[in-house]
Amino acid sequence: MPKNKTHSGTSKRFKVTGSGKIMRLQAGRKSGAAFASAPTTGSRKKHRRNAGMVELEKADVSRVKKMLGI
Repeated sequence: MPKNKTHSGTSKRFKVTGSGKIMRLQAGRKSGAAFASAPTTGSRKKHRRNAGMVELEKADVSRVKKMLGI
């Protein structure tokens, strides 16, 4: 049988932890961030809340695992 290829876009967007959980970036980070082309909007609380990675929803785990070749 041929080898499965990892979907390159998926591998850039998701990370697998040591315990096997799939992590994704928190949504809502792009708009209102401090970029050169756009003014800074939103509170500091919003920026802190949207920082970091969160665990992937249970409904999406099987689809992402298939694309990652796990």
